[in-house]
Amino acid sequence: MAYAVIRTGGKQYRVAEGDVVRVATLAGAPGDKVTFNEVLALGGDTPRLGQPLVSGAAVEGEIVEHGRGEKLVVFKFRRRKRSRRKAGHRQAFTAVRITGVKG
Repeated sequence: MAYAVIRTGGKQYRVAEGDVVRVATLAGAPGDKVTFNEVLALGGDTPRLGQPLVSGAAVEGEIVEHGRGEKLVVFKFRRRKRSRRKAGHRQAFTAVRITGVKG
């Protein structure tokens, strides 16, 4: 089965056709097509590694949804100083279904 390692939003993801991955927020509406051109490696019967990118390779996908992840609690506490701070954070994401790996 062919797979690829792509880079988007400063992170790397190992993807194959049919996978649904959560990446940093992308512009576009659900149903829109997206193309990832930063392909670092292609795997399968004959693996190809990029230096740093694989030339001519691309990964195509379709935006499934936009959303926000689980809430994380950020709590800072300084003992003996009567100092504490509590905040929450929810990271925004875009879910993308991979429709094709070309290379």
